[in-house]
Order: sequence, then structure tokens, then C-alpha cells
Amino acid sequence: MHYVFFIYFCRMSKKKILITGASGFIGSFLVEKALDKDFETWAGIRKSSSREYLQDKRINFIDLNFSDESQLAEQLQEFGKENGRFDYIIHNAGITKCLKAEDFDKVNYENTVNFIKALQSTNLVPDKFILMSSLSAFGVGDEINYTPIKLGDTPNPNTAYGRSKSKAEKYLQDTIGFPYIILRPTGVYGPREKDYYIMLKTVKGGLDVGAGFKPQHLTFIYVKDLVDVAFLALESPINNKAYFVADGDVYTDKEYTSLIKEILGRKHVLSIRVPLPILKVVSVLAEGISKITRKPSTLNRDKYVIMKQRNWECDVYPLFKDMNFHPRYNLKKGLQESISWYKDNGWL
Repeated sequence: MHYVFFIYFCRMSKKKILITGASGFIGSFLVEKALDKDFETWAGIRKSSSREYLQDKRINFIDLNFSDESQLAEQLQEFGKENGRFDYIIHNAGITKCLKAEDFDKVNYENTVNFIKALQSTNLVPDKFILMSSLSAFGVGDEINYTPIKLGDTPNPNTAYGRSKSKAEKYLQDTIGFPYIILRPTGVYGPREKDYYIMLKTVKGGLDVGAGFKPQHLTFIYVKDLVDVAFLALESPINNKAYFVADGDVYTDKEYTSLIKEILGRKHVLSIRVPLPILKVVSVLAEGISKITRKPSTLNRDKYVIMKQRNWECDVYPLFKDMNFHPRYNLKKGLQESISWYKDNGWL
């Protein structure tokens, strides 16, 4: 009897956190961090989603229907009666590629709106709500002088993905009495990631394919550093602000591929620069094929616009200052750990 009471007390004393999109690349690392910090951790995933990286028995699972506000409110109300409200929520669910451009709006924007409304209508607003957005919500940076994108700049997203994220941000920012932090990560890489992995695999195969001839300035954030930022934001007294998230360094596309070659030990690699007009044609064709096969393609017209962008520099000083954030990984260290994981797990 005393043991049962002790377990109940321990559970009630823990902070409850919900991480949506928990089965994905970033989401699975967020769950691991929440468990490390001894939160009562709830992973928001669909029943059909993979649990490959969610094997810890301490994880609680919940399947929320974000596409239906009324049903979502009923689900949250029922959860609240049995478990109480979530203290923290990291809304990481979303899509980066899809068959129809309008699906970006449905998943990244409309589902976020439904979630916020349902939390309000059920009086289950958390102490802090983290929205995982993207640097793409701001669109093209300065491609002449390569000055960083700043928080005070006017967002001008130029992709369907970026526009959906920007709309979700605006709705959240216009919502009164809702404690939030918006995180806008730049390129996120690390173990389990599948898009940057394609380039690693290509270089290992002896080929380096670049987009366009004008230098591209790239910024990155290792997935574990991004997760650190998310939890610093959760536990900070700061509310209702947005931040760009990067490790603070800037690399040209050539410097990035040189690091990959060095770590992979590939001295002789055939380098090819694909003119942007040709890349655009290939992207359109790849998108057309994906609609026939009904499988979203990594390369599409939206992705082409992202690859075409030359300047991904962003001002991370406010993040470093407000959150006292110190990245644990620079690009070389992060790539070394990632490539080791890909090798150990048979990806490379």
C-alpha cells in the first residue's frame, strides 16, 4: 500500500511534458532529453508511426487528432481529467515535404491553430508552449553583402513550407495570454536524419554535387544542441519571444563538403556544380514522379527554392544572451558523431 502511494506521489510530483511529432528525427531526441531530465514524458505520435527510437518503457504515448479541433478538445479534456494538464508542451509535429503544397498549411499551420484553440477552450494551457518553427519562415536573406537575417527583419517566406511556418508563428504571436517561445532552427543535422544523410552517402560514393556557382553561406545546429535550446527555453522565465537557432558559425558550401570528405577519408571525389536552371527542371520532374508514385520526394520545387538560397546566416546573439546558450558541438564534431552513428547502424 505504501509502495503504491509512493509511486503515485512521485508521478504527481513530476512535471508533465508533451512532445508532439515524437517519432521523427528531432522529436525522438526531445523525448530522450525529457526522460534524462526526469519529466513525466508523453510522446505525441500517430498509431501508425514508427516507435523505433522510442523504446524506453518510461515513455507514455498519446495519439491526438490535430486536424479536428472539437475532437482534439475532447481528447485533451479526457486526458486532463485523468492526469491533469501538461506543464510543458513542445509542438514539434509538422511536415517538411508532401505531395500537395496545400498540405503544408493543413499540417504546419491549421493543426497548430487547432491545438492552441483546444488548449484554451479546455483551460489546459501549459506553463510554456514551444513552437518548433524554421529559419525558412523568414525567406531569403541578403545575398549581396551576406549580412545575417535579424529578428527585427520582416518575414518574407518564399516557399510553401516557410509560409506555413510563418502563419503558425503569427497566429501564436497574436494569441493573448498564451505563454510561448518560438524557435527557428537553421539546418538541423545529426544521427537518424535522412536529408543531409543523402549528401553524406553521395560523397562516400565519390561524388560531390553542388547547387549553382555563386557561394552559399550555410549555418547549422546539431540536433542535441537544438534539444538543449528547447529545454533552456522551457525552463527560463522568458515568454512570448522568438529566436533563431544556430551554432554561431558560418560555412560556405565548399567548406561543408570539405569537412565531410575529411571525416569520411575521401581524398578523390568528383565535384560537379549543377546550374540552377537545370536543378529547377530536375526538381519539377522529381515532384511529378512523386505524384505518380504517391511518395513525397526529397527534391521538389519547394526544396529547389531552399537550395537556391545563397545566404542562411542568422543573428543568434539574442539566443546566446537570453538563454545563456553555449553549443556543445561545432560542425566538425557534430559530423564526426553523426557519421560514426551512420556507420555503426549500417547506413554508410
